Amino acid sequence: MKVITDAFMERQASPNNLISGHKDFLDYLIQEINDKDTILNQAVAADLVFVLLFATFETTSTSITMATKFLADNPAALGELAKEHQDILKNRSEQDTGITWKEYKSMTFTHMVINETLRLANIVPGIFRRVIKDVDLKGYTIPKGMIVMVSPSTVHLNPDKYQDPLTFNPWRWKGKELHMGSKDFMAFGGGVRLCVGADFAKLQLAVYLHYLVTKYRWKVTKGGDIVRKPGLMFPNGLHLEISESQN
Repeated sequence: MKVITDAFMERQASPNNLISGHKDFLDYLIQEINDKDTILNQAVAADLVFVLLFATFETTSTSITMATKFLADNPAALGELAKEHQDILKNRSEQDTGITWKEYKSMTFTHMVINETLRLANIVPGIFRRVIKDVDLKGYTIPKGMIVMVSPSTVHLNPDKYQDPLTFNPWRWKGKELHMGSKDFMAFGGGVRLCVGADFAKLQLAVYLHYLVTKYRWKVTKGGDIVRKPGLMFPNGLHLEISESQN
C-alpha cells in the first residue's frame, strides 16, 4: 500500500508529466479524484489499485500453481488430462494452429480439474455481502443492512457437501454443471455479484494446462507445502524440474 500511495503522490505532483507516458488506470483514478462530483478519495482509490493487482494476478497465478501441484501428486488425473489434450491435437487438421474456441469448449475433463483445483484452493478466504432484508437462519435473525462475511472454504471442505473433501478428485464433477456457481461452489463468488473475470480466468487456466501437458514433462523437486495466511501461500515455494516432451 505504501508503494501504491507513493505512486499516487508522485503522479499527482506532476500531472502534466505523467510517469506512464499514457493514460493508464492510475491516471484515470487521479482524474476521478480531482472531479468536483467524485465519490472517491485517495485511500479508496489506493484500495482499488490493490484489489486490481490481487484479482488479476494473485488469484490466477496461485490457481495455476495449485493445479500444477495437484496434478503432479495425482498421476491418474494427469493421465486423463493429457489424453484429452492429445486427442485435441490428433483431431486438428493443421497441427500448428492455436487453440480454437470449439476446442476450448470441448475440454470437459480440463474444466473438472479447474473446478476441483478452485474448490480445494479457495483463493479468496472471504467474500462480503450486505443483507437486503431480514433473514432467519437456524433460529437466528440476520438484520437488514448487516454485512456478512461468507467463507467459501467452509462450504468447499464440508464433508456433508463433498465426499472426502480434502482429496483432489476431478471426477466428482462428472455430469455436473461446470460453468456456474452455486451455494455449494463459490470459487467466483455467488448471487448477482459473480466475479467479472471468472470466464477469463478459467480460459487462462485451460490454455496453460493444454500446453503444459502436450509440450512438457515436469516433476516437483522440493517445496509444495501449503499454508493459508489468510490467502494461500507456498512458504517453501514449489520447485519444478521441467523438460520438453519428446512426443
